[in-house]
Amino acid sequence: MRELAAVFVGGALGALARTGIAEAWPVVPGQWPWATFVVNVAGCLALGAVLGLTAPGTVRRGLLGAGLCGGMTTFSALQLELVDLLRDGDPGLAAGYAAATLAAGLIALDTGRRLAGAR
Repeated sequence: MRELAAVFVGGALGALARTGIAEAWPVVPGQWPWATFVVNVAGCLALGAVLGLTAPGTVRRGLLGAGLCGGMTTFSALQLELVDLLRDGDPGLAAGYAAATLAAGLIALDTGRRLAGAR
């Protein structure tokens, strides 16, 4: 029950952080959606570090991993922005955004784990 409560608290904090960044850095139609890209890549980096520094099933991992990192990152906003780019007639930007987000997220997660001393 404590881990579930920690995930809830972390998720709320992560969602607030993501919303604050999105409001400070709004999406401009036809341009790269920087706010979502940055929160997703930063969330992957942080998640990698959390996974490297915490044990499975702990309150700390629930709070920071599934909670904070999970609440901060957003797959649904990524999908919405891809649809918007396609509807705006920019399939090249949409494809580049999708590929860059996936690649940067993978690299960031692995980097976070390595920085935390995990293999």
